[in-house]
Amino acid sequence: MSKALIPTYDICSLAMGKPASEDILVARFSEYLAAHRDIHFPHRHSFYHLAFFTAGGGSHTIDFEKFPVKPGQLYFMTPGQVHSWFFSGGIEGYVMNVSAGFFNAFLQNADYVERFPFFSGVSAEGVVQLPKAAIPVVTAQFEAMLKEIKGEQPYSQDMLRLHVLGMFIEVSRASRQGAARQEPPHNYVLLRNFRKLLEQHYMQLRLPKEYASLLYVTPNYLNAFCRHMLGKSAGEIIRDRVLLEAKRLLINADMSIATIAYQLNFADNSYFTKFFKKYAGTTPEEFRKHIS
Repeated sequence: MSKALIPTYDICSLAMGKPASEDILVARFSEYLAAHRDIHFPHRHSFYHLAFFTAGGGSHTIDFEKFPVKPGQLYFMTPGQVHSWFFSGGIEGYVMNVSAGFFNAFLQNADYVERFPFFSGVSAEGVVQLPKAAIPVVTAQFEAMLKEIKGEQPYSQDMLRLHVLGMFIEVSRASRQGAARQEPPHNYVLLRNFRKLLEQHYMQLRLPKEYASLLYVTPNYLNAFCRHMLGKSAGEIIRDRVLLEAKRLLINADMSIATIAYQLNFADNSYFTKFFKKYAGTTPEEFRKHIS
């Protein structure tokens, strides 16, 4: 019910002319903006959305977290995230919309794309500032995609998949070069599984011990693990996910505060208001007024 009140676009609804594919769109940013002048207001996508800026400025807000736009930046967004933008200057770069199903006919592991850290669904982790040396490498990958998107050569869709995955790998390598530590692979697997379970159950399960049980670890281990990987306890991460959904729902002016509290499984409106004010620093009504 709630998601319908925030515009949710699919790839076909944002196609520029006749789409070459229902699973992927690649375009130059200036042309994309010219074709869709009204999509700077808050909206969602039903697909993975990537914006790569090579010129211009402004701001980009993802799930209520605001980022300054700079050349050499990439923004990775997962399906369902709410975002809006306000650009200044001559914006240039590339945009890509791609469905999860685009890779299913090509990769044995259907969850392969979720291995990349910038597709975690956490706003700050989806913003990557490329090192100067990596910008021409990623630009070349996008230019190759634009060539293949026309579909004029044999195996063009498969070649397009290779370029997309190659770009993901190049960005992942470049963004990890400055990392303070390299984690063992099983840590990333556990973190990804925790986040996936949280996305599925945050409406019903609010305690770390409930997720620890599903992950076959102890609550103390899960809390220590989350602090090590993310700098927050498991309880804080669960709370932040509930708070984010509350903010998303408050965009919908037609939903009452009581309805939102009920949808998020709070005992009553008063408890929800206290929770929101404690962790957001403002009441739901004040937050809604500020957003509008």
